[in-house]
Amino acid sequence: MRVLTFVPLFKQTIWGGDKILPFKHSSQSLEQVGESWEISGLENNETVVADGEYEGRRLNDVVAELKGRLVGNDNYKRFGNRFPLLIKFIDACRDLSIQVHPDDETAGRHGHPNGKTEMWYMMKSEPGAKILLGLKQHITPEEYKDMVRKNTICDVITEYEVNEGDCFFIPAGRIHSTGKGCFFAEIQQTSDVTYRIYDFNRKDKDGNLRELHTEKAAESIDYEVKESYKTDYTPVKNEGVQIVESPLFNTAVYDIDEPMTLDYSELDSFVILIGLKGEGTLTDEDGNETIFGMGKTLLIPAETNHVNITGNIKFLETYI
Repeated sequence: MRVLTFVPLFKQTIWGGDKILPFKHSSQSLEQVGESWEISGLENNETVVADGEYEGRRLNDVVAELKGRLVGNDNYKRFGNRFPLLIKFIDACRDLSIQVHPDDETAGRHGHPNGKTEMWYMMKSEPGAKILLGLKQHITPEEYKDMVRKNTICDVITEYEVNEGDCFFIPAGRIHSTGKGCFFAEIQQTSDVTYRIYDFNRKDKDGNLRELHTEKAAESIDYEVKESYKTDYTPVKNEGVQIVESPLFNTAVYDIDEPMTLDYSELDSFVILIGLKGEGTLTDEDGNETIFGMGKTLLIPAETNHVNITGNIKFLETYI
């Protein structure tokens, strides 16, 4: 089975910037594109296959037909016909609200199929761009609610100035916010459940404050304080470097300038490759070639044993 590519879903937002379309080599004339949904099985936001045998088919329909051949036998038993990961590129030209996502158990109590754990891999962002991530001092749920009321919640959230190559793992429950000028790849569970904690008292076009989800957020927040919320890793040329390892997804980063074979013969999972920089070619075990590089996202079926990649490319590899 050939590698699958998808038609991206460009999301125009009030906070969207101008980096995504050129990064994606897109000729569309859209303004304020905040997100490109690369691979998605989320209800009413499914990506469709771009070409080949399954051209025009929705992702979850292809999963339902191919089952374990596409996603892996264990993954199909675990997730069924709903593709379990959502891949995005995000470009923020203004600060986003401070928010939190529930874990699977909390999401279930609120009527959602699952929660949302995610990771961010920073690409070339604006100088001085920052994120907020994780508590820097212990607070109780009641103290959290009081700080939201008093507009002081930012005082207890860790701030990071971001640089290209920075990685942040954001398990469900970890408070966070994307800052102005950030440009990054996001890997997440298939979920769009977000509880808004604080929005800097900004008003909408009608002069109203945006709704906050204080009670649900208080229930969802992980109040544990960690020394650091940034992933510590050392890049290695022409080798995969593991940057996230979790029950929900595993991710490595590659930066190659010589031919490489990726062996998936012992892996019972689909693999997603996310192009960050450069350009090259991916060749599957049947000799089919796919152009791969900056702005391109590929879905490798679970039944694939190996692929070969040539070129000068930096990319992420993720699977379950």
